[in-house]
Amino acid sequence: MVTCPSCVRTQPLALVCAGCGAPIGASVDLFAALNLPRRLTIDPEALERAYHNLSRRIHPDRFGSASVRIRDASLRATALLTRAYRTLRDPAARGRYWLELHGHKLGDDNQRVPANLAALVFETQERLAELRDERTPGNLAAARARREEVARALDAAGLELAENFARWDADGVATADGEHAARFAELKAVLSKIAYLTTLHRDIDRELETARAA
Repeated sequence: MVTCPSCVRTQPLALVCAGCGAPIGASVDLFAALNLPRRLTIDPEALERAYHNLSRRIHPDRFGSASVRIRDASLRATALLTRAYRTLRDPAARGRYWLELHGHKLGDDNQRVPANLAALVFETQERLAELRDERTPGNLAAARARREEVARALDAAGLELAENFARWDADGVATADGEHAARFAELKAVLSKIAYLTTLHRDIDRELETARAA
């Protein structure tokens, strides 16, 4: 429970007082910060509406002449709301936060390049090394082709992540321990894949940009 700094009403943890509408700035999870159900599949438009509506209600500019406690609550609430929006609008960041919420870390037992990506990662690194050594038309074309392949793999991984989210939402968190372990393992695997592919895509872009500037 938390006490509103404005009307002194005691209520469950929240960013905004249910009575007077003043910012409370309590520490809540990122779904609760946006008044969204704790589900992994999120309607982007609903997320945008929730963020902008709450942002207007708690923005520090509205409380410039309020007490120090209310101004401080506004600042804390705005910071948490911004973090919630930035995290939940990005599916990969949302998945990592889901792990965090349930006491898991992406890096736990997950430090190696995913086996199904190893060939793509190493071959891409070889193509980029060749491009750094010789910026020939052939090497540039090979790097661009590799970029398209990585982009397709990223798109496929995004669909895989959405499917994992849908399974979580369908089953809820109250599944058997064994099913939980398997579902977390699946989530970690696809998030790891996305992380490697995103880094690979960025590395290719960087090398192509360097080649264009040379």
